[in-house]
Amino acid sequence: MTKIIKNKGAIALAAIMLVSVMEINAQDWAQWRGDNREGIVKAAGLKLDWSQKTPTLSWTFRQAGSGYSAPVIVGTTLYCQGADDGSDFAFSLDIRTGNLIWKQKLGAQFTESRGNGPRGSVTVDNGKLYLIRGGGQIHCLSAADGKMIWQKDFKDDFAGKMMSGWGFSESPLIDGNLVICSPGGDQGTVVALDKNTGALVWRAGELTENASHSSAIVADVNGIRQYIVLTAKSAAGLSAKDGKLLWKTPVEGPRVAAVIPTPVFHNNMVYITNGYNVGCILAKLTRNGDGVDAEIVYENKNIVNQHGGVVLMNGYIYGFSDGVGFVCQNLETGETVWRERINEVIKGAVLAVNDRLLLLNERSGLLTIIAASPDGWKEFGRMPFPERTKIMTQDNMVSTHPVVADGKLFLRDHDLLFCFDLTK
Repeated sequence: MTKIIKNKGAIALAAIMLVSVMEINAQDWAQWRGDNREGIVKAAGLKLDWSQKTPTLSWTFRQAGSGYSAPVIVGTTLYCQGADDGSDFAFSLDIRTGNLIWKQKLGAQFTESRGNGPRGSVTVDNGKLYLIRGGGQIHCLSAADGKMIWQKDFKDDFAGKMMSGWGFSESPLIDGNLVICSPGGDQGTVVALDKNTGALVWRAGELTENASHSSAIVADVNGIRQYIVLTAKSAAGLSAKDGKLLWKTPVEGPRVAAVIPTPVFHNNMVYITNGYNVGCILAKLTRNGDGVDAEIVYENKNIVNQHGGVVLMNGYIYGFSDGVGFVCQNLETGETVWRERINEVIKGAVLAVNDRLLLLNERSGLLTIIAASPDGWKEFGRMPFPERTKIMTQDNMVSTHPVVADGKLFLRDHDLLFCFDLTK
């Protein structure tokens, strides 16, 4: 005999909530810094208090090779880059087991004293992968098997120029039918390529500076869609239609060797920070006819972020500042809300997960979790890397940014790629 359930509304609501939680936990991380390139994860059911118990290590993959490329995840598949045996390569793993699905050689290995191999992350879009290697080659691959669809060379095809010898580090931006990337050079810093063929759609000829290590973001300012990019000397906005220069402001210091952090866009404001005593800048963008005006709201040294990046949470910027420690800064005023300097919590990448921040120590790989709050430093535990790579570089940094997707935390130290379960 079938039992009749009268409270159908409650059952339906519970089912919807369950599906919602499942969808949130299975959220993809398909490009550098996730959705909108903000470095923010929103997911239900994660264990984010490590004071009594640290996350369980699910698996370790040991053939990721040299490189600093952060993993990206779509569904149950992870995509990344590495280098070994003289070749750069792309690879994919099953995140449930850590087993290799495919590995595709891409060309001669990029070599540099601070670490060989690729720097940027893969971008996944509609069954295709887009990636940039340290030597300045951009590739489009099949996500299913890694087979090459098209490739271009920044130096050979676009006379590209990089601001340093540390390698092209950009993660390509996909917007509609375009791939946005920065070869750099006096013929135009940024190009838009057809994502299906690699054909040149436009080149930003009004912006003629060398490429930086930063990655572009997309923004809409009162109906004007644009790409915000950092070059070796400037921050700029380029029209998504044709690459026309909409605005530009200098971002430089007396000895800037590398421009690295990704800009942050919020409410028609763009926040930029860099190391080498540059500091931080907030510019307000306003539509002016078919153009955009950029007005500097403030410029100070309350956050001097060389690398590791910053995140914006509820009106506050969080990130490491050289010589100061970890800082919480009011976005709109630029004022320091609080700062904390702890010997074990030094410069490194930051990732926001719900109402917490994961802070990576670039020297040891120690991961510290704190509250993302303007009320001050509140710690929820620390977790060391299970082990360190045996691949030696000039300074042996842990420079790959942490990634959280599908209820899992992914950490990398060159050839070692770790997966932790955040749900148990």
